[in-house]
Amino acid sequence: MAFEKTATVLGAPISYRLHPDAKRYTLKDNGFVETNGGNYQLIRPLDATPQSKEGFKLKITVAKDIQTFKMSITTANGLRAINIFKDPKQKMSQDKFYFLMDSMISRGLFEKVE
Repeated sequence: MAFEKTATVLGAPISYRLHPDAKRYTLKDNGFVETNGGNYQLIRPLDATPQSKEGFKLKITVAKDIQTFKMSITTANGLRAINIFKDPKQKMSQDKFYFLMDSMISRGLFEKVE
């Protein structure tokens, strides 16, 4: 998956883009860690209990220039992207995804693209 100006997860109706004012410290304040390649990565579980290792994970990687990014929801091992929006049983995971994204929007990291 390539870095893009706007991105969304598989099956989601809303796209996101990085806020123009997002900086390196904004990413770090929101839990992103710097990778060996200089990019910034955030991995958050979408399960009911954070201690569980079996649920889905939201994975966001921002390029080191903080202009492009990619995001996906993966299986627990992080190897395969999945669509949590096709199954009504995944309502809690969908709500948690929107909650995480809304919290990052309110902190000036992302903005919604209509």
